[in-house]
Amino acid sequence: MEKFKNIKSIPAYLPLINIDTDKIIPKQFLKTIKRSGLGKSLFYEMRFDEKNNPIKGFILDNDPYRNSKILITGKNFGCGSSREHAPWALQDFGFKCIIAPSFGDIFFNNCFQNGVLPVVLPEDVVAKIIENSEKDSEYRITIDLETQRVWDENEDVVTEFNIEPFRQHCMLNGLDDIGLTLESKDAIDEFESRRPDNGSILTF
Repeated sequence: MEKFKNIKSIPAYLPLINIDTDKIIPKQFLKTIKRSGLGKSLFYEMRFDEKNNPIKGFILDNDPYRNSKILITGKNFGCGSSREHAPWALQDFGFKCIIAPSFGDIFFNNCFQNGVLPVVLPEDVVAKIIENSEKDSEYRITIDLETQRVWDENEDVVTEFNIEPFRQHCMLNGLDDIGLTLESKDAIDEFESRRPDNGSILTF
């Protein structure tokens, strides 16, 4: 998993509440177990009509937002089913951070497992960032995980967010469950070296 320290980007704004995981990546795209290739189907029903033709005006299909690394949206983002394809699709599109007033619990946890940082900010701060983004297409914000701060270039928005220390450690060091296990590789190897070849149980 890629390490996350800080990021500066034009935020793509999607000012809607209760966007569920089926909206993020519809069920017909869940057949794959690969993490790549899902970005093109992100928010599919918002971006394409029934004949698979692009719907004009969707923000993620317009410059400069198609290259955004930060998505800012409404409360309860990622509610619904527990599909891990949702953070996969967001990550494959290019998003490294999602900002919202609240998240669906399972989606929130899945983001950390897949290297996407979910940041919870008060509704008024989220609304201010969206307002500034709508006024200026070059508006940028910075997210620093180490200091747990968010700010914009003119300091109109300066705020802090909270991340559990363990999750912060994992994101800063690029550690998923496999990476955490490999941190104990020496102890695992030492234990394995003392296992009898016949498979009998070690006694201590």
